Amino acid sequence: MSSGKVLLGLLAGIAAGATLGILFAPDKGSSTRKKISQKSDDYADELGGKFNQFVDGISHKFDTVKKEASRMIENGKAKAEEVEAEVIASANRNMR
Repeated sequence: MSSGKVLLGLLAGIAAGATLGILFAPDKGSSTRKKISQKSDDYADELGGKFNQFVDGISHKFDTVKKEASRMIENGKAKAEEVEAEVIASANRNMR
């Protein structure tokens, strides 16, 4: 089971538990609806924050990988130029 499904199931369970807890509390209907609305807003804000952290983490990792790939490409180009220079130098020595 993927961690995304586990996280989604956990969040759904928390939301369902909180909703049932509020529904069975001995409050007036309007008070209960207000509590449900506040809780859902709190969960939505929390979920939005977690999503933003996730996106920021993915963006950071992407930038890191991109920089590393660029560094590797530059190193590869430098190594290719060194090998090319050695081949030309060797060919010139062999032609004499």
